[in-house]
Amino acid sequence: MAANSAAWRLLTTGQRAGWMDLGLSLVRSDSLGQSYNLQGNQAYASVNNVRVASGLTPVADAPAVATPVALLTVTPTLGVASFSIAYTATPLPAATYLFLYASPQRSAGRSFESDFRLIKVSTAAQASPLVALTEYTAKFGVPVVGNKVFLALVTVTLGFESGRFITSAIVA
Repeated sequence: MAANSAAWRLLTTGQRAGWMDLGLSLVRSDSLGQSYNLQGNQAYASVNNVRVASGLTPVADAPAVATPVALLTVTPTLGVASFSIAYTATPLPAATYLFLYASPQRSAGRSFESDFRLIKVSTAAQASPLVALTEYTAKFGVPVVGNKVFLALVTVTLGFESGRFITSAIVA
């Protein structure tokens, strides 16, 4: 990701202008809920960091905005020896990946989470379900019966992300 930030300096003036235009069409919200547009270097880093995480190569020219199809439903199944997430629509469209972010295990009474970490990236056009026990266990340890895990799922198309689908599951 540092390489993407450094690569911004190598772009031509025309390429930077394209990213600045793209940044004006990308809206984000800050921690207070206020909306803002990305600057050119932020748009460049955002799109290319997501492309790299998807296994794609970074692009120097600003692409046209691609709006990923958001998930309609998510049903997690979480146990000591299994962790899968069924979702619709399935399979995902071509060139679309599913990013799974998860929290560490929490008390079952907790209702809010802000500590999400990338656990797994699906293959393009993957069909439901997404199995993630190995990746979750490597990051946070074996799930413990009665604990709650929060999940955020994002679909990604050509470096652009959908909104997060946030849910949780209690380890059975």
